[in-house]
Amino acid sequence: MKKNQAIPAEIINIVEIIEKAGFQAYLVGGCARDIFLGRTPKDWDITTNAKPDQIQALFPKTVYENIYGTVAVINEATEDNTLRNVEVTPYRLESDYSDRRHPDSVKFSDKLEDDLQRRDFTINAIALSLSNGAIKDTVDLFGGFADIKDKTIRTVGNPDARFTEDALRMMRAVRLAVELDFSIEQNTLASIKKHNKLLKDISLERIRDEFAKIIMSPQPKLGIEILNETGLLSHIVPELQASIGVGQNQAHAYDVWEHLLRSLQAAADKNWDLDIRLTALFHDISKPKTKGLSRETGIITFYGHEVIGSRETRKILTRMKFPVKTIEKVTKLIRWHMFFSDTEQITLSAVRRMIVNVGRENIWELMNIRICDRIGTGRPKEDPYRLRKYHAMIEEALRDPVSLSMLKIDGKRVMEVCNIPPSPKIGFILHALFNEVLDDPKLNTTEYLDKKAVELSRETETKLRELGEMGKEKKEEADTKLIEEIHKKHRVS
Repeated sequence: MKKNQAIPAEIINIVEIIEKAGFQAYLVGGCARDIFLGRTPKDWDITTNAKPDQIQALFPKTVYENIYGTVAVINEATEDNTLRNVEVTPYRLESDYSDRRHPDSVKFSDKLEDDLQRRDFTINAIALSLSNGAIKDTVDLFGGFADIKDKTIRTVGNPDARFTEDALRMMRAVRLAVELDFSIEQNTLASIKKHNKLLKDISLERIRDEFAKIIMSPQPKLGIEILNETGLLSHIVPELQASIGVGQNQAHAYDVWEHLLRSLQAAADKNWDLDIRLTALFHDISKPKTKGLSRETGIITFYGHEVIGSRETRKILTRMKFPVKTIEKVTKLIRWHMFFSDTEQITLSAVRRMIVNVGRENIWELMNIRICDRIGTGRPKEDPYRLRKYHAMIEEALRDPVSLSMLKIDGKRVMEVCNIPPSPKIGFILHALFNEVLDDPKLNTTEYLDKKAVELSRETETKLRELGEMGKEKKEEADTKLIEEIHKKHRVS
């Protein structure tokens, strides 16, 4: 077998060191699975019949601070920082899981079979041995390769036993399904539905991490749907379930639930980050609470849902222990996401105020939310005139204005170098200098402008006024031209 380029030299080296010492060593779990899927593993796990103290004796730098036998082998700096620490774990047997998450105790074993049978899913219960950097042998005791081929998530052994041992495995099954584009085997799915209440025994931090991975998968919409179908969602974000079946006005093709999931999927299809995806998922979460009916028009309304939704999302993300930075950004985007819906009344000054409210660093992400929101309504066109107009207005509001502040000289400096008192003459000189700089930006240096200001100060006031007016006119022309270029870029008038 040819050398497998997916296996880094650092991993091969660790395996060879363990084997040269007389022990067995296998790549196991997700990294073995990913190799056969043609994916680049994010983590590399090695299992061995060596015990923790024997593993530590083989490597100069290790960390062993747990009861599960896992030794972190510390590599020197590599191009891929994920390879700095590689986990090497002895074969082991596990006792009962009283807390539904961790075994009460572990017992080290000399048999690989013991280690594989304790694992969660068949696709993670395969092991690979190496020879000269290539895969030598494969160990598959539970049909993992067949399930990889069939794109199936199935527990090792009895699913009831696996999920009562570690309830987080139920969320992991959903996450793997949407990350790998696999389906969950029927008995495994039925067991998740049966045991979904056990998720309440899992720490919120662990739930948050799996939830975030589902959101960051290529198919987050499907992930949320499976969480809801299995009953897991009621133990994670029950607030989302209130949106199911809540109808909207004629601008929307879907109910609030479907709209939120489609908005989330739109963010994933754009490969946008977690903050945008969370905002897309929660932006209309308070519509069920604010739903009303206009007496004048008979149209469904959701007045103030963005304000209430921002507050409710803060409670949800805080409960799930998301980072403060994430909470602040997501809630701010939700608070202001309705700004761009009032299409006919938005002015440039209103856009400038919005930039202040949401922050210059977030304004384009607010527009991304607008795109997700639009796609989530069922509208196929992503580049309508209105959206292009918004982009043009934001760019115009953000641009550096063509103004005297661009000069490397100001009125105070003119008075100093020219030795003249405050007077209208100062403004004429500045506009005359600005006229020159617009023609040749390379002249915008302190040295040149100081010298030129002195020359201009010797001109008559009539001549200076004439030069100054020319500068004002050119400034206005340049400003207008810049705005025209922005409008042309976005194909708007």
